[in-house]
Amino acid sequence: MTSLNGAIVLVTGANGGIGTHFVREALARGAAKVYATARNPREWDDERIVPLTLDVTDAESIRAAVEAAPDVTVLVNNAGASTSSPGILTHTDKEIRRNVETNFLGPLFLARAFAPVLAAHGGETAIIDIHSALSWYAVAGIYSATKAALWSATNSLRLELQPAGVQVVGVHVGWVDTAMAAHTTDPKLDPAVLVAKVLDATEAGEYEVLADDTSVNVKAGLSAPLEALYPQLAAR
Repeated sequence: MTSLNGAIVLVTGANGGIGTHFVREALARGAAKVYATARNPREWDDERIVPLTLDVTDAESIRAAVEAAPDVTVLVNNAGASTSSPGILTHTDKEIRRNVETNFLGPLFLARAFAPVLAAHGGETAIIDIHSALSWYAVAGIYSATKAALWSATNSLRLELQPAGVQVVGVHVGWVDTAMAAHTTDPKLDPAVLVAKVLDATEAGEYEVLADDTSVNVKAGLSAPLEALYPQLAAR
């Protein structure tokens, strides 16, 4: 388990709706410092928040972040990209590469870069990866594919870092009420509720968060025949 009290937290994508809640909630739980990272970091109103430039798709930017934040005890891989259409065959080369680099390679390379920093603390450290219910439900094209890849990488990281006492938490959630989900009228989870659930699980020593009914139901459906999860296949 990893307490947020006294923790040094780094949040990627801190300017967004979910990222902002991670910054605020970490401080509310006693974090001593939060590195709020983004490609173009904003100003904050709390001296415990350190704005930090970070492009998760750029190796030099990752290296610079590790040098600037050598005291991190909790890494939150929250930054993400999405696409404007669901079909993987209709995505442009640019969309595919952006999703792969942002949703999969970025979190993986950040975890690899910060792993020695976290391991050096000898426990009470964590990596939190924000997946999606769509990592188990391939209806969002390359977005689903990259989130599935991150889920697999998170499982590998969890096993490799366990001996060093680094807790690795994977988070699955459907729609969250942020700008990214503004186009849909489907039910959305309050980002404050999501973040509270994630940090509750982290402090309780858990490894996986199913943040809403969508995630619970999709995971349960993985054990059923493929046609149950994708009824359009049965229509043939």
